[in-house]
Amino acid sequence: MIIAAIVFFSAPAFATKQITILIGYGFGGTYGKYARTMADHLRNHIPGKPNIVVQSMPGAGGLKATNYAAKVMPNNGNYMLEPPDTLVISQLMRPKKVKYDARKFTWIGSVNTTNTVLVLRKDTGIKKWQDLKTKEVICGGTGPGSTSYMIPMMIKSMLGAKIKIISGYKGSKRTILAMEQGEHHGTGFNFLAWQAIAPHYFAKKYNGTAKPGKEFAVPLLQIGNEPDPMLPDVPMINQFLKGINLKIANFIATHGIIGRGLAYPPGVPKKLVGPMRENYANMAKDPSFNSDAKKRRLRVIYSSGQNIQNVVNKAFSDANPKVVMAASEMLFGKKKK
Repeated sequence: MIIAAIVFFSAPAFATKQITILIGYGFGGTYGKYARTMADHLRNHIPGKPNIVVQSMPGAGGLKATNYAAKVMPNNGNYMLEPPDTLVISQLMRPKKVKYDARKFTWIGSVNTTNTVLVLRKDTGIKKWQDLKTKEVICGGTGPGSTSYMIPMMIKSMLGAKIKIISGYKGSKRTILAMEQGEHHGTGFNFLAWQAIAPHYFAKKYNGTAKPGKEFAVPLLQIGNEPDPMLPDVPMINQFLKGINLKIANFIATHGIIGRGLAYPPGVPKKLVGPMRENYANMAKDPSFNSDAKKRRLRVIYSSGQNIQNVVNKAFSDANPKVVMAASEMLFGKKKK
């Protein structure tokens, strides 16, 4: 028995045969593509090369899976979440709808940072966002917790755009397919999703490929901290805002910093964090991972787990209650007294 005990306690930190990554969307969008790409390559940087599987739990713009991860997911290091980029925004603005504290997740790292872009079908006749002041369009989305809801609503409320929003699509791929089929005119997803799912929608200068696009869709406005390098001529929403609206836009822009990454649920042993962050960093700079990501039309812009942790914590420490309340009322309506 003594020998058995010694063997057990001296076993490697990642002595497991399987690790599970949970995503809050369908497999067809960038969350699914990133998760599967990470699963294929992260295992090669973990001692014992465990099998890594990806599970999908779509619902409420990623909040269903996030709530599950916070309250139910085992915290033994064998389970990770690919959190939605609206993780912090949803908690601050919809505290009664979330069952998690973003600060209690432990970030492993991320391999993408991108802006959210409002894209509409070209046949709407909308050539610039100002045209939305006189012509109404329908935007589709996955749910109130997602950028596909928040961004059109921001543009509607802040800039006086005539936008009607319909929600309920499961994942970015289905939302974009519905746009192609004429169920709605467009939506607001991060530009990586547009490039990964439908690069052929855009003119060559936007589609990220060597092939000419069909110019089926037009990017109109982007929301982020600075212009996406692929969209130098697409205006930033903050160019047209001031006062409380500008502060809200800057607050919402934090979603782009979080990006597509992995996080442990609350309570994971600290001894597992450092090694897994190192494994993830090694994966992010692995030429094989980068090559595979490129084939799948996924950009790789690495952020460390500690950096993301700092960004998340700072978002809460800097959050102005008045700005948060104004943003919440704008997007989700005034609270009933």
